[in-house]
Amino acid sequence: MNHPRRASRDPLEGAAPEARQSRFLGASGFGLLARAAEAVAAVLLGVIFLAFILQIALRYLFDLPVGWTAEISLVAWLWLILWGSAFVLRDEEEIRIDLLLSMFGPRGRRVLSSLGSIAIVLLFALALPATWDYVTFMKVESSSYLKIRFDWLYSIYLVFTVAVIARHLWLIVNAIRGREQTESTHIGSL
Repeated sequence: MNHPRRASRDPLEGAAPEARQSRFLGASGFGLLARAAEAVAAVLLGVIFLAFILQIALRYLFDLPVGWTAEISLVAWLWLILWGSAFVLRDEEEIRIDLLLSMFGPRGRRVLSSLGSIAIVLLFALALPATWDYVTFMKVESSSYLKIRFDWLYSIYLVFTVAVIARHLWLIVNAIRGREQTESTHIGSL
């Protein structure tokens, strides 16, 4: 039996199968990647939560304080923040001071956004070789408890850097094409 409230929530009910597929996969099939990126972030959040609960249980129920649970939480938190910023966070969800942008029309906003994106691309691209050198150099260090090499641990920053560069290049291309910033930078909108 169809419930009237449920039926009104699905705007694609009765639509062609292609419309339903494009809603799931995105305009060009990247929606599945967006869902996978969100799933990775959810798993990392679950790891943090389980390590936290395990740490409390081991310390207060069994009087067995351990440090590896805190290390797992820190590593998962680092990866969650950088992974989420690179692949999950939508551009309109980022925190910005848009005092200047609100004073301009659509064309002025696109120009200012393009200038900001050009600056970000240049800064991150200029820093990328030194970032690569530093992260690869960190193979000589490892974490205290789990002995995770720091080059592996901080490799997510390289992924984040490349994703930021790609995102802002995409913003520049879309500004030139006349698209608004909010409709163009999530992995599912490619």
